[in-house]
Amino acid sequence: MKPQTASVFGRGAPQLDLTAGEMRAIVASALRDLAPESRVLAIVPDKTRDDNTDVLFPILAEILSALRVKRFDALIAQGTHGPMTEQEKRAKLGAGLGLPGLNEIYDHRWDDAAHLVTIGQLSAEQVAEATQGLIAEAVALSVNKLLAPGNYDIVLVIGATVPHEVAGFAGGAKYFFPGVAGPELTNLTHWLGALATIERVIGRIETPTRRLIELAATHIPARVIAFNSVVTRETSRLRTHALFAGELSAAFRQSAAISRQLHIKYTGRRYHRVVALLDEHYDEMWVGGKASYKLGGVIEEGGELIIYAPHLKRLSATHGRLIERYGYAPLEEVKEMVARSEELRANLCVAAHLAHVVYASRRDENGRLAPRYRITLASAIDRETCARVRLGWMDPRSFRLEDYAGDPNTLIVERAGRDLYLVAPDD
Repeated sequence: MKPQTASVFGRGAPQLDLTAGEMRAIVASALRDLAPESRVLAIVPDKTRDDNTDVLFPILAEILSALRVKRFDALIAQGTHGPMTEQEKRAKLGAGLGLPGLNEIYDHRWDDAAHLVTIGQLSAEQVAEATQGLIAEAVALSVNKLLAPGNYDIVLVIGATVPHEVAGFAGGAKYFFPGVAGPELTNLTHWLGALATIERVIGRIETPTRRLIELAATHIPARVIAFNSVVTRETSRLRTHALFAGELSAAFRQSAAISRQLHIKYTGRRYHRVVALLDEHYDEMWVGGKASYKLGGVIEEGGELIIYAPHLKRLSATHGRLIERYGYAPLEEVKEMVARSEELRANLCVAAHLAHVVYASRRDENGRLAPRYRITLASAIDRETCARVRLGWMDPRSFRLEDYAGDPNTLIVERAGRDLYLVAPDD
């Protein structure tokens, strides 16, 4: 198979349904020049991402075993999410009866200095140029200590490409920053996404955050080979529409171009009410907020987003205390909170989340700043907690989908949080 660019192998189109055999051929092409005795680390998504890792990872393991690599380990790119159970890890990696040659599966500890190493720094000038002046401060590049120089010869980055609120699209360098990064760039990139505003970031390939994380990724000391998939869910199976493997940024852009065609839906209008039937992969508001991120663009000013998610149990295992202390608010208000609070300045990823969930602001009938639309949560989170974080509450037992079906001013979205909804392409 010949590479599609100087450094990328693969195929992709909205109508494709790649087989395991076709994916194997792409993977083999990307790995064909690996030196014998290479030490290989695979960075893989966590359980909050619905992707084809369980298909790709066993293919990688078999090919690497045949190549007789010296060592093969995996690191979960969980960002600030909590660790998975051993059973969840095995299911994510498609372990089944075992994976040939795989040694260790490591969790990432973003907030523990003992698990991190600094591999460089971006200067204030570099940050200012990459972010077009939104942020102009130096930032240390700390990552999981497994990525320290000399540990591995090859790093494989595996993951699916979908619209994302912070970087524009998930995938590529995002699996390093914030996937396996320390707090410095994790906080800075999330806050940068908020400052750039979700409306100007989500669903766009070239963004300030993308420029910054790709600049940071040039400091990774090992050779990087990326495996970028584009998938959709069809009833009980995932369909792989694209797989591009090779150079990190080029493979990402080819997959993002396919994702734009599959994962962005255009409604042609805004709705007064959107009912989001939250995807089952999101069991806390830290990731369940994607219902707002990806649907806010089609909700009228003064409208309502109802998130039906009886499986959503908490705000965040990692950040819940801070979310409850400060509450969801428009970006303008969150900026003021950040200016007043040293605690929030030290946790800018939380500040960004507070603004992202609200999505955008408006002026109410009294001229006061308010969220552009109200959010009502029908979940396992209790009424009091919703009130503390300034969300509406609905008893999920009283939710009836038929109450909303047929209303021309209501849009019902299944598996909400997966696809991005916009009014028109120019959005």
